Amino acid sequence: MITALIFIAVIGLLVVVHEFGHFIMAKRAGMRVDEFGFGFPPRVWSIKKGETTYSINLIPFGGFVKVLGEDGEERSDPRSFGAGTTLNRFYVLVAGVTMNFLLAVLLLTLGSFVGLRVGVFDEATAQIAKNKSIQVISIAPNSPAKDADLRLLDQIIGFQNTDGTTYTPSNVSEVQNFTSANAGKNLKLIIKRGNEQIIKEVLARQNPPQGEGQMGIALAVTGVVSYPWYEAIWRGVYSASIMTLNVVFGYYELFRTLFTEGKLIADVSGPIGIANITGQAARIGFSYLMQLVALISINLAVLNILPLPALDGGRILFLFIEKIKGSPIKKEVEGWINATSFALLIALMIYVTIKDIINLF
Repeated sequence: MITALIFIAVIGLLVVVHEFGHFIMAKRAGMRVDEFGFGFPPRVWSIKKGETTYSINLIPFGGFVKVLGEDGEERSDPRSFGAGTTLNRFYVLVAGVTMNFLLAVLLLTLGSFVGLRVGVFDEATAQIAKNKSIQVISIAPNSPAKDADLRLLDQIIGFQNTDGTTYTPSNVSEVQNFTSANAGKNLKLIIKRGNEQIIKEVLARQNPPQGEGQMGIALAVTGVVSYPWYEAIWRGVYSASIMTLNVVFGYYELFRTLFTEGKLIADVSGPIGIANITGQAARIGFSYLMQLVALISINLAVLNILPLPALDGGRILFLFIEKIKGSPIKKEVEGWINATSFALLIALMIYVTIKDIINLF
């Protein structure tokens, strides 16, 4: 229940921020906004202020801003979306993804100020990092770690010896050396997960696949790093920019392999999978949750700006085509393209949701 509430709160924040971008730019352009809704109908609650209805709807995974003439109708009305200048319509369409990027900047700036747990990969970071720990950053499928239910971001505290004593490694190399020296044995691994300390019995394989190690995990030393407010601002912008570039590259590789090789290079998660990850991040700590929300917000921005029908990027593409050809695309044609694309997106959502349910069990 707590995970579900946290997930709905996260989705609500991302949707409200995204749609607020469309809303505020449409208002600034003089367009008539009929409704600003959180979630999808049926409507649960609403209030009308001025000419705009603000609503909360039953299905919480989404939201919308209804602008007069956004689907190409009412072009004769000077306050409709279709009657707006090309530049104003572009500003309205791109405002949502811009707000998602700015939200990520804000979260990462706040995190850089109060302290985020980051990888300690250089001497400069090592000198300022606090509360250092060894954490799991990757788990190989079909590995002893996977079988033992080790999870991402688990902290490695040490190993419990057969005589009851504890061996506490101080770095990743010491963990690797210990497991190598005890290859073929079941090791009692002491881990910290959130505020809970537990023991997991993990087999140290004698002949693991190349690159996986005895237990099948990748480890990194991490620490909590914070900066003064004036430095946290540019670090927030920098981190959000690097995150955006990585997400763009990830989507490029995803679609490239999908169309050239007919397969996905990675698992794609739907609402259930994201909710599960969100719950785990919240249990581990608020700083992890902030970083995860920033990442999801960047993903939402990049996904929405892709030139695919039914997304903001697709509508921007139609806008450019209209500008080049000197006249709008026929409403029927645009509607058919958007409906077909939306149906494909729904089919993809159903597919990844089924995969999420299978993975849960």
